[in-house]
Amino acid sequence: MNIRQALRPGDKAAGDGPGRGDNLQGAIDAAVAEVGRILLGKETQIRLALCCLFARGHLLIEDLPGMGKTTLSHALAAVLGLSWKRVQFTSDLLPADILGVSVYDASDASFTFHPGPIFTQLLLADEINRTTPRTQSALLEAMAEGQVTVEGETRPLPEPFFVIATQNPVHQSGTYPLPESQLDRFLMRLELGYPHPRAEREMFERRNGRGGADAAPAQCIDAAQREAIRACAGEVHASDTLLDYLQRLVAYTRQSPEFEVGLSPRGALALLDCAKTWALMQNRGHVVPEDVQAVLPAVASHRVVPSGEYSGDGTALVELLQRNVDVIGA
Repeated sequence: MNIRQALRPGDKAAGDGPGRGDNLQGAIDAAVAEVGRILLGKETQIRLALCCLFARGHLLIEDLPGMGKTTLSHALAAVLGLSWKRVQFTSDLLPADILGVSVYDASDASFTFHPGPIFTQLLLADEINRTTPRTQSALLEAMAEGQVTVEGETRPLPEPFFVIATQNPVHQSGTYPLPESQLDRFLMRLELGYPHPRAEREMFERRNGRGGADAAPAQCIDAAQREAIRACAGEVHASDTLLDYLQRLVAYTRQSPEFEVGLSPRGALALLDCAKTWALMQNRGHVVPEDVQAVLPAVASHRVVPSGEYSGDGTALVELLQRNVDVIGA
């Protein structure tokens, strides 16, 4: 399905005037531009983050402190119109601080459950690797099942439910590396990196009073549009030739000596889902190899493990993967 056919005639994008914005492509482009107004010079990362959320996944943003991780998370919640809460992860944080707890009410001799911050549509788990594994694991059921079990009772979370987690590099002091089972719950992992000199200069000028004050990001995509994007992504076509290419990529991660752990079936399906969503965001109804290559580093770099014979990290390993697997099979 073409993305322009996703809305009924007369529907309009959030924030547009009467008769305008009658296609999802315009809404997506508006969301990218609105976040890009806050986070300068990072259009690719913004599009990947939106792709992750449209594909019903959770997002991990890893980088040095002060690179804009939290800013990106706040802006994404705003442009998608999602309720959000933030939890600052620290070494003394307990699972109950996230999930909630029952409090005894002496007036009627009963316990009343007080939900924690996880009961929201978008949870910003800030510096998730600064808390203990016990507290990290409290998110596992929520991320996988959209529900939490507290004191023996299962409680559903709001729909949709996303986790955007930020983490500092594991070599920094006071960090607890996320276990593989927790990493695999994140559909994508992104790194922001230092800003381009032009973007950094614009930051300086804004702070110096020459660029005007930054307004809060406006909502660009409403719930109906978000669900339409999700539905259309599921109908994007992947040809047999494209699936052959995808299968060669996955097989290489399991057979090449540079990899100790390759992509699991869940990781392979995640790659396909993200490629289909990325194709839709490019206003195409079919997947091309460039779509797979565009999302591959974000989907695979935190899932594969380099072998002892390879000195690079996961990102460099995925770049090697892209170079060594032909688009057209032998």
